[in-house]
Amino acid sequence: MIAEPNAASNLPGQKGNAVHGETVPESAVQNSNCVRNGNLKTPREKRKVREQCENIRTNSSSSRRVSQLQNGEVVEAVTLFEVVSMGKQAMQSVVDDWVEAYKQDRNVALLDLINFFIQCSGCQGMVTAEMFQSLHKKDVMRKMTETFDEETGLQYKKFMAYPWILTVTWPVDMDNEDYPLIRTGPYWKKFKSNFCEFIAVLVQQCQCSILYDSYLMDTVISLLTGLADSMVRAFRHTSTLAAMKLLTAVVSVHLNLDVNKHSAQRLYEVEKKRISGKRTSYRLDQLERKRKEYEHKLLEIQNMMNAIFKGTFLNRYRDVIPEIRATCIEEISSWMKTYPDAFLNDSYLKYIGWMLYDKQAEVRLKCLLGLQGLYSRKELVSRMDLFTSRFKDRIVSMPLDKDHEVAVQAMKLLMLMSQNCEDVLSAEDCETLYRFVYTTHRPLAVAAGEFLYKRLLSHEGDEEVQPKGGGKFGASAHQLKRLIHFFLESELHEHVAYLIDSLWDWAGKFLKDWECMTTLLLKNAEEDGEALSDAHESILIEIILATVREAAEGHPPVGRGAAKKILSVKEKKIQLEDCTRITEHFIMVLPQLLAKYSTDAQKVANLLQIPQYYDLDVYSTGHLEKHLDALLREVKNIVAQHSDMSVLEASSRTYCILCSEGIAISGQVDRARTQLIDELMGQLNQLLDRFWQKEEEFCTDAGEISQMHSALRRVTAFHNAHDLTKWNLYDKTLRLLVFETERGNLPVLMILPALQCTYFSLLWQLAAVLENSPKESLFALRRELRRFSQICLCFLRHKEKDVREKVFMILCDWLLILSHQDSNNNEEAVRLLDYLPNTSLQEKLLLFIQEHVFVEEEEESKDLAEEEERKDESCKLDDLHKKRSLLAAYCKLIVYNVVEMSAAAEIYKHYVKTYNDFGDIIKETLSKTRHNNKIQSTKTLILCLQQLFRTHAESQDSRSGVDFSSASFTNIKELARRFSLTFGWDQVKSRESVAMIHKEGIEFAFQGATGVDGKCLPPNLSFLLIISEFSNKLLKPDKRLVYAYLQRYVAEPLPCRGDEWQPLVSYRNSLLANEDEESSVLGSSGEWTPVGTSKTSSFKRKLSNGSLPETSRIEAEGKAPDLPCASQLEKRSRKRLKSREVHLQEHLPFLCPGGLRRRYCQKEIKTEDVSEGGQAEDTTEDVDVDVVGADQDS
Repeated sequence: MIAEPNAASNLPGQKGNAVHGETVPESAVQNSNCVRNGNLKTPREKRKVREQCENIRTNSSSSRRVSQLQNGEVVEAVTLFEVVSMGKQAMQSVVDDWVEAYKQDRNVALLDLINFFIQCSGCQGMVTAEMFQSLHKKDVMRKMTETFDEETGLQYKKFMAYPWILTVTWPVDMDNEDYPLIRTGPYWKKFKSNFCEFIAVLVQQCQCSILYDSYLMDTVISLLTGLADSMVRAFRHTSTLAAMKLLTAVVSVHLNLDVNKHSAQRLYEVEKKRISGKRTSYRLDQLERKRKEYEHKLLEIQNMMNAIFKGTFLNRYRDVIPEIRATCIEEISSWMKTYPDAFLNDSYLKYIGWMLYDKQAEVRLKCLLGLQGLYSRKELVSRMDLFTSRFKDRIVSMPLDKDHEVAVQAMKLLMLMSQNCEDVLSAEDCETLYRFVYTTHRPLAVAAGEFLYKRLLSHEGDEEVQPKGGGKFGASAHQLKRLIHFFLESELHEHVAYLIDSLWDWAGKFLKDWECMTTLLLKNAEEDGEALSDAHESILIEIILATVREAAEGHPPVGRGAAKKILSVKEKKIQLEDCTRITEHFIMVLPQLLAKYSTDAQKVANLLQIPQYYDLDVYSTGHLEKHLDALLREVKNIVAQHSDMSVLEASSRTYCILCSEGIAISGQVDRARTQLIDELMGQLNQLLDRFWQKEEEFCTDAGEISQMHSALRRVTAFHNAHDLTKWNLYDKTLRLLVFETERGNLPVLMILPALQCTYFSLLWQLAAVLENSPKESLFALRRELRRFSQICLCFLRHKEKDVREKVFMILCDWLLILSHQDSNNNEEAVRLLDYLPNTSLQEKLLLFIQEHVFVEEEEESKDLAEEEERKDESCKLDDLHKKRSLLAAYCKLIVYNVVEMSAAAEIYKHYVKTYNDFGDIIKETLSKTRHNNKIQSTKTLILCLQQLFRTHAESQDSRSGVDFSSASFTNIKELARRFSLTFGWDQVKSRESVAMIHKEGIEFAFQGATGVDGKCLPPNLSFLLIISEFSNKLLKPDKRLVYAYLQRYVAEPLPCRGDEWQPLVSYRNSLLANEDEESSVLGSSGEWTPVGTSKTSSFKRKLSNGSLPETSRIEAEGKAPDLPCASQLEKRSRKRLKSREVHLQEHLPFLCPGGLRRRYCQKEIKTEDVSEGGQAEDTTEDVDVDVVGADQDS
């Protein structure tokens, strides 16, 4: 409600003030014959007093003028506001000058200070003052008001700033709430700190003299209290901040006085003991007077503190503006820390406790930060027992706060409470807080990690603990065992990486003690009766892997943190040192661990991931090749023993890393790898020969099938990371797949690895061919690609669900790879091998998604009733994960234009119904397709809604029409609403897309509207209710364009009384929302009324320009259109229309196919002035659309 300052007020370098202060000081009143007791009667008297005021103000402020270089020019500041705005350099001298001016004429100086506070509120107006003694008390109380004069458009505030009654008057722009404290930019951010420092320096400089004159502080406190009660936000915010900072400064003065008083008291006692008998002493009398003076000043200060607290804080700590509430809480916290004897009690603490429940995160955050300062001091905690018991439960619940920063600070506060308050947190509270180490928000997880480490893992005396057989690892061993025990009790067995990341900043010392960890694993139970159990060993191995990964990579795990952390030079140095330590230690220890746990698949799979973090040059530089042989030997034995894919893939990855190019040991590892693969292929060839000999008999032997399954899985795992083309694996596995397509009796355990292995073989061939190959090889590979695709299509109808899902995933990846090959090396190869799915294949893929992902729950329960009874929760989660993987694979085809984007319409239909399971995938697909092609993506959305509407209409009785209250129609509207939310808040960015939705929707709604005289009810008219959900995303000028487009289909007045036309009326209302035309949605006769030709603007009455109100459209219809203002508005509207026509055609061409002209029927065409040539000027434009703002997206 504060008027926006003019250009001069925004630039502190200008001489124009933000407040045109017309003050009437007491001296001016007394020295003037025309003014008596502040009552100004005639304009001449007012003008004379105003001139005297300005002369006095100029003289009083001339002594504190400062110069500052700004933009190459010397800027002269003439007011306190401008000096404070410029910066802190001259703050001390400015305050000193003001104090001197106050001592010379306190009324003039005080009014200068009053104007300063008014200006800091951003007020552009004038301040007048009249003496309190001039009015009766009742009249004073009656005039303490704040009103808005509708006649003049001015805001008045009259209040008391003893000994004056101040009247602030300023013009009001109700749409503007801009004032210095909330303005953006570095300049205004610094203004707030300057403003606060000015108040502090002012009190500091006045504390030895004028602070206790019962005039200065009374006036300032009454001024700030009066402004703080204003309905104007700027006054309330600025005066509250000033009052709180004033009280903070006064508290500091009180502390100094208290110290001086106690010093004087001690000196008095010493002096009194020194003199004997009844002898009097001048020194003693002097100390007595000093002590009494301090007591009197303390009483004055106490009264000031009470006045500010009761007059401002008690009224404003619950203000509707969160910034004001936050300021109050921040300052009361500082008072408690600065002066705990007076403020740190339950009478004041309750305000912080109450505001812990505030709806705004900013206020809750200030409460927590203030409490941290109190609980961090152990000597203050004992005074807060009642507060702690009353609000502990609230603080314990605040780590769940929706605001991340509030949650983090709440956890830090609980950490301080647990350290300095004995037994304040129960075991249940601690268990709740410990679990926050698994949260995805890393700052909160790290704060919880500190709480967990200091509360549970790190105990005093751990360094001296030497358990039996523990040796030098006693402390670390104890901490590790406690960590393992905590993790097992938390029952979150897949989140070790998150736990380690939370503790990394606090427990890095023992988490990097890999020697202790491996010693615990390699210990025998005979040596130490406290050896780890099997579960503890599994967790410890996971901890080893997580710590090694954290140390080597230096960034949090996936899902915690948006991007990889950028390491500093120091962190990179630590990372390299840790990698060296990891390599040197595990090169020797890892083979022993693999040998010990070779039969445990889970442990071996985790241990085999450690070599990928090695510094492989250490093998050659440290002459540790014998340990490499031991590692390769153990890995070979593990491959021979296991058929678990996690173990086999880890082994394959280990060989791949050790064979990296440029590494000295790569030749030795390559020979070992070749030897291993020869053995694996030999086993597979033997099993295949046996299979082709027996066939039917082989497929019924469970032992033979198990051996074949294991052999195929081993080869497939290695084929994923290594090129096995020279072993001719493709022909062997393809023969198995062809056998299955012809016979159909191959076991699933053989089909799945054969499919995967064949796929890998083709990928390796494709990679080799793309580099450089003759045409014959390209054509041969092309035939094989087509052949494999046909086999996959056959397997899409396989009786086994696992086979169908595997083939679908392979097909999606395969199509994506073939359609996005790198053409840098061989363009001809890319052209020959490029493959896009035909319509039939696209339909089959979409049908698969509908049958396997979006299957109805009722159907699924019928088909899998018995199986569902045996499934537990983990199985259901696995099924959901599979469905999400299938949907994500298909959506990638849509995003990368492998399949038609219109296929996404079938996916979007399930957005609302399956939001919890697949909403994130569908929403991301929508976002990516919109980024690729906005128009095509928009057409897909409208196609989805049209298909759903047709399905709904077909299910309804044709005679009764569309039921708007049915569940299906409501679901379609909800889906449209969700679609509209995906466009976000930037209406300019989504302008073209939203306009396209309305265009397509209107055309669809009026399909088939060909009756007698065009008045037949369109069958799809109710579709307008659905697209009305997108009306709020239209810009105002676009709403008028869409309305004009709608008018093409409603060329004549139509009867709109029946419910069947209600969708059209509702849609029209949504386009005219917040417009003046809304008042004429339906005429008095209930018929459709065309929109008027001019947009009526809102009326803001201003006394200064004396402008007349514009005539409303309804009033204009009843009057002759001969008003000059009406014609000017009409001409101006048409001029703007023509100037924007090209622009609108460029951005929304589909709404302006023929310019902005509408094809009215002949009855609606009107002509205006006829030119000299006799040609009539055609005025049949859509409507006189005011397209101001249409260039917002340019």
